[in-house]
Amino acid sequence: MSSTSSPSTATATATPAPAGAPTGGAPAAAEGIGWVLSPLLELPGVVHAVIATGDGLVEAASAGLGRASAERVAAMTATVHAAARAFTTAFTDTEQPRLAQTVVESELGFAVVVPAGENTSLAVFTTPEAQLGNVAYQMQVQVAALGRALASPARRQDAPRS
Repeated sequence: MSSTSSPSTATATATPAPAGAPTGGAPAAAEGIGWVLSPLLELPGVVHAVIATGDGLVEAASAGLGRASAERVAAMTATVHAAARAFTTAFTDTEQPRLAQTVVESELGFAVVVPAGENTSLAVFTTPEAQLGNVAYQMQVQVAALGRALASPARRQDAPRS
C-alpha cells in the first residue's frame, strides 16, 4: 500500500464532530462518525484510517484513501479481525475471544485494527517509524469517544414557540 498524502495533511471524509466531540462531546449518530479519525490522522506516522463494519463496509475513511482502497481496507479489516479471532480460538479453545487489537507489520509500516463497538472496527495504517504505543492509546481514546457519541440519545429540537 503506498500513499502520497502526508500524515499532517490527511483528513477524514465524513462529517466532522461538533466542537469538543472527540474530548467528551457527543454528536448524534446521524451526523456521521468520521470525526473519530481526525485526531488519529494528526499523529506522526499515521497515514490512513478507516472505520469499518463487521461485514466489511466503510463507515468513514481518511480523505487520502481512495474509495476503492477504503472498500478493500474495510473488507480486509473484517477478514483480518475474524482470522485473528479464529487463530486465538485455535490456540486457546475459547469460543468468541474478545480481541484488544490486531497488528500486521510489513516493511511499509503497521496496520492496526481495534474493535470499535458492536460490529465495528477502527483501522489505521502507519509508517514503520510511528510510535505504536501512542497510536494504540489514541485509537482507544477515539473508540471511547465514539461509544459515548453512539450511546447518547439524539437531540430533539424544541417545538417553535408562539
